[in-house]
Parts: sequence; structure tokens; C-alpha cells
Amino acid sequence: MEAGNRRTHQSVVLSFLAGYVDTVGFIALFGLFTAHVTGNFVLIGSELANHSHGVLIKLLAFPAFILAVALTRVTLIWLERSGRQPMPHLLVLQLIFLLGFMIAGCLAQPLGNTEAPLALLAGICGAASMGVQNASSRLVLQHLTPTTVMTGNVTQLVIDLVDILRGAADETVRQRCVKFFWPVVMFGVGAIAGAFAYKYLRFLSLLLPSALLAWLAVAEYLSEKIEAGSPSTL
Repeated sequence: MEAGNRRTHQSVVLSFLAGYVDTVGFIALFGLFTAHVTGNFVLIGSELANHSHGVLIKLLAFPAFILAVALTRVTLIWLERSGRQPMPHLLVLQLIFLLGFMIAGCLAQPLGNTEAPLALLAGICGAASMGVQNASSRLVLQHLTPTTVMTGNVTQLVIDLVDILRGAADETVRQRCVKFFWPVVMFGVGAIAGAFAYKYLRFLSLLLPSALLAWLAVAEYLSEKIEAGSPSTL
């Protein structure tokens, strides 16, 4: 598969994954947004004002997200200096945190106490996993559509659709419209799928995004190995 097509497929799959994991985290962990920080700021303010007991997990998710972004940056620098392709390793790093999210969540059931250590650990791992994906999108896949925060994507998509409908769009605008369309759709599909999966499988629902990350990592590793024409180590 050509590198450009592979990156586009990654963007679509990761958008589905972000919507899925964000929804599972929101339902399971007392309204925690794992994929983006802004929503948690809003919820923290609301819960502090209303004296809620679910604020600690959201406060801890913020530094977890930041540290995961920093870890991704440092890891990328180390990989580049050692001459290794970064994307397979970053996908594996995200997978490790996502598996931590699933395992801690399974061990924490039934979830009743918002400040139970395993529940807090699940939230930290979930936020860290999405922190790695956010950072990877900025550092490695910066030429593609963002896969976690859809507000900007939807805004650009609507602008381009209006220009297409009024006949003022060139080929660049049409291509950009397609580029933004599928990640937005797949994020929504992932959110719906995550809600139904958690309803029936609880934290085992995270096996699906874990499998997708493992598949992406292996596919990326094999593709880059073929393109390089020489063996490398993951």
C-alpha cells in the first residue's frame, strides 16, 4: 500500500477509535472525556460548582494527558535519533496505555466509587492513551485530518460543503472536503459503537480498539520494512 493511502486509512481508523474510546470512558468513568481536554475543563467547573464527587478523576486525567504527550515527544526524538521509524512504536505505546485502561477498568468493577484507586487508574490510562494519539497526530500525521477533536474538522467540512454547493470550489477544496468527511463520520460511528459495546461488554469492549491498534502497528511495521528494503527491529 502506498504511504499516502496508508496514512489516510490510519486517519479513518484512528478517528473511529477515538470516538469509540472517548464514549466508553464517558459512560464508564463518570463523564470523563479521554480524547480531549476541553470537555473535562467544562465538567470540572460544573462539578466544583455543584459539589460533585466525580471531579478527582477528571483532575488526574489532565496531567496524565500532558505527561503522555510529553512522553510521545521524547519517544519520537529518541526513535528519530536511533534511525527507527516512529509510527509503529507510537501505536504500540498507545496500545499499552489502552490495555491498561481496559485491565484497570475490569478489575475496578463494579464501579460505584468515583475515587476508587482502580477507577482512577483506568481514567489515567485512558487519558494517556488518547494523549499519545493526539501527540502522534501532531508530530507524525500532521498533514492529515486530526483524529480526536472534531470541532475544527466539522467547521472546515461545512465551509467546504457550502463552497461546493455554490459552485465556487476547485479541486483542492473538493479533495479537502473528502479528507475531512470520513474522519468526522467515523468518529461518530465509533462513538455509537462504543456506547453499545460498553452496554453489553463493559470494559472488555476495549478489546476492539486494542485489536485495531495492534493491526495498525503491525501493518505500519511491515509496510515500512518493505519500503526500506531492509530488515529492522520493532
